[in-house]
Amino acid sequence: MIVITGATGSIGRALVRRLRGEEVTAVVRTPADLGCRYVLGDFERPETIGKVLSPGDRLFLNSSLWPGFVTAHRAVIDLAREAGVAQIVTVSVRDAAPGQPLGGGPHGEVDEYLRASGIPWSILQPVGFMQNLLGGIRDDLIHGSYGPGGVGYIDTRDIADVAAALLTRPVGESRNHILTGTAAPTHDELAAEASAALGRTIRYVDLPIPEMAAHLERHGMSADFAGELARGMARVGDGRWSSTTSEVQDITGHPPRSLADFLADHAAEFERGPK
Repeated sequence: MIVITGATGSIGRALVRRLRGEEVTAVVRTPADLGCRYVLGDFERPETIGKVLSPGDRLFLNSSLWPGFVTAHRAVIDLAREAGVAQIVTVSVRDAAPGQPLGGGPHGEVDEYLRASGIPWSILQPVGFMQNLLGGIRDDLIHGSYGPGGVGYIDTRDIADVAAALLTRPVGESRNHILTGTAAPTHDELAAEASAALGRTIRYVDLPIPEMAAHLERHGMSADFAGELARGMARVGDGRWSSTTSEVQDITGHPPRSLADFLADHAAEFERGPK
């Protein structure tokens, strides 16, 4: 059986669709129409996930970040080991390591724990999600502090495709998989491509870190997190996420979706600003 946590997120829902025809159980906080069997449980009560697991199962381990993220994920890994789970596939982030800022730190702590668990593992390390761009265009502007650095944005559907392939084939070598899209555009290039796809002018506005933090605060983000996120954008702006990999193609047999593909599929969902 394949047990899926985070099944109601953008990766989880896509993964459930990819696994139709497989024996799947989703663990969800509240009842959800996913088209597969589900049970109620959540990371705040790791035992509710552990009781679903049995020898030979494959576990997809994924959730959003929250203060108890590291403790809860470690507890689920322990329960998976006790249950005799055959493999864990988890979603992390590129360059994750303990002590890193933003999500890189907690993901890095969980990743280290999983590697030492004795359970065969695959750690998916994507960069930015294309889906996050849906809320990133306001009044036909994209604000950031990335400077000239490119980012190999990936469609979450491709992350799901990779997870589905790893969870349904024989368990292979435990390793990290750095997942990117087909290219790593700068944000000026991204804005130009969005303009062409959406039929209106989209402009990228590069802001100094303090101004970007203030912009994020005006849109409801806490001061501490806004500052940390703005600094994180600037770090990525040094080009560390501008390389791309062939992992999606190698694992799934198809290339990752391009930014043009994503924009065409989601054109109707992008904000047009105040009506």
